[in-house]
Amino acid sequence: MSIYVGNLSYEVTQDTLTAVFAEYGSVKRVQLPTDRETGRLRGFGFVEMGTEEEETTAIDALDGAEWMGRDLKVNKAKPKEDRGGGSFGGGNRGGGSRNRY
Repeated sequence: MSIYVGNLSYEVTQDTLTAVFAEYGSVKRVQLPTDRETGRLRGFGFVEMGTEEEETTAIDALDGAEWMGRDLKVNKAKPKEDRGGGSFGGGNRGGGSRNRY
């Protein structure tokens, strides 16, 4: 299981986020996604903790809490949706068969 942490300050680091969650148990991993083009943080992250009980305790304690001037959104992360394998629809746009005489 993973925890979604939203409305993060753009100044947050993996170390500072780890320190906050470490108050509620052992932190296994922290991910802070960045924008592909700018390299800037996207304002959310994911935290994995040692046990589900630790994750539940952290969610209960931190959801809605103010940190770094922002009210955090903390909940169980939802599985990443399948975006259809990169296909954007369409297919043959040629308008039927073309006979060459």
